[in-house]
Amino acid sequence: MCSYLLINFWFTRIQANKSALKALVMNRVGDFGLLIGILIIFYYFRTVDFSTIFILIPYFVGVTITILNYKFNLLFFISLFLFLGSIGKSAQLGLHT
Repeated sequence: MCSYLLINFWFTRIQANKSALKALVMNRVGDFGLLIGILIIFYYFRTVDFSTIFILIPYFVGVTITILNYKFNLLFFISLFLFLGSIGKSAQLGLHT
């Protein structure tokens, strides 16, 4: 919301309104990625405490999850969503509109 209000400060300009809406959508993509990543961590590790997760990671190295008959490495899947969330929230790589 803050980036939307900051970009839309000059609300009389059409381009400012369009850019503010783009920023709002990109932040929602980042929020979605972070939320899914954190929910997967909580589902498998039963905690979101960093020290506990880092201790339990060696036990989950070979764990795979199946989505639509495709197998994915659990740690890769978690990392992918956390990475998507971080680039969405900080407007990097493909989400920098």
